[in-house]
Amino acid sequence: MKKKTMGLLALLLAAVVLLTACGGGNTGNGDGLSGRVSLNGSTSVERVIAALIEAFREAHPGVTLTFDATGSGAGITSATEGTADIGLSSRYLRHDEDGVDPILFAIDGLAVIVHPDNPVTDLSTEQITGIYTGAITNWREVGGNDAPIAAIGREAGSGSRGAFDDIMGISDNVRHDQELTSGGAVITAVATNPFAIGYSSLSAVGDTVRIVSVNGVPCTEATLLDGSYPVRRPFILMTQHGTTPSEATQAFIDFVMSPAATEIIANAGAVQAR
Repeated sequence: MKKKTMGLLALLLAAVVLLTACGGGNTGNGDGLSGRVSLNGSTSVERVIAALIEAFREAHPGVTLTFDATGSGAGITSATEGTADIGLSSRYLRHDEDGVDPILFAIDGLAVIVHPDNPVTDLSTEQITGIYTGAITNWREVGGNDAPIAAIGREAGSGSRGAFDDIMGISDNVRHDQELTSGGAVITAVATNPFAIGYSSLSAVGDTVRIVSVNGVPCTEATLLDGSYPVRRPFILMTQHGTTPSEATQAFIDFVMSPAATEIIANAGAVQAR
């Protein structure tokens, strides 16, 4: 009986050693990093952050990441209150938004878009300002056809709207024919209206609309990187001020800021901050 018991113990010990050697105790996460990271904020950052999350998951399968696209204002609030591990904003923070520790991780171009059939290919910042304040109401005034301009933009409070209004200096005098709640909706509205103009993140623009240059400068990765394209804005991630991020959260932030993320961000249409 004693020999039988000793034999069973030996078999159990061998099984434990085998499981440990094969990684059977860590659910397949080879690097041992695990945890949950919640992200909340700007809808404009969605395409870039989704690509970064996918790449991070491949390297760290033990980490669960979630992202809620709720807008820059909500992202700042969630980071301030600690209801999300990371908040995301597509505008610079105001002086009273001091409850977070911000990190600039990318630069995005706000592409000015028109219908593909619109003959206008370039607009000055002064002309764009005139359109969005109501001083210019006909395409003929900016070299286009004799047709009324439909100025389409984002809703108040969105990061895209805030950045666009600030860059153009029209925050107190802006006029829209239509205000929509997402960049995708703006693109769709412009794509279906030959007389419309709008703006959206470069990373979200496809072939259903046409991007016009601004002051003769096209909206491209190169012009965002060298600073020559004038309608550009930040992509910022934030954590709650005065707190230490979890190991998994810090690992994701480090990855976003690393050389490994440069091409991922570029493929998503933005430029990694240097």
